[in-house]
Amino acid sequence: MQMPFYQILLGAVLIITSIIIVVIVLLQQSRQAGLSGAVAGGAETFFGKNKGRTIEAKLARITKFVAIFFFILTIGAALIFNYIG
Repeated sequence: MQMPFYQILLGAVLIITSIIIVVIVLLQQSRQAGLSGAVAGGAETFFGKNKGRTIEAKLARITKFVAIFFFILTIGAALIFNYIG
C-alpha cells in the first residue's frame, strides 16, 4: 500500500521542523555558567552583554515560534491522518 502525497509531505516538514528546533536549542547558551561564569563574568563589557542578550532573545523568540508551528503541524497532521487517511 502506497502512502498518499500529503502524508509524505507532512512527514518531511515535521522532520525538518524538528531538526530546526534541535539546532536552535543547541545554539542557545546555557543559563548556568557555573564557577567559570562567575570568574569570567567581570571581564565582559557593557556592550558585549547587551549584544549577547539580543542574540539570546532572538533565539528564544525563534524557538517559541518554531515550536508552536511544530505542535500545530503535529496536531493537524494527526487529525488529517485519522479522519482522511
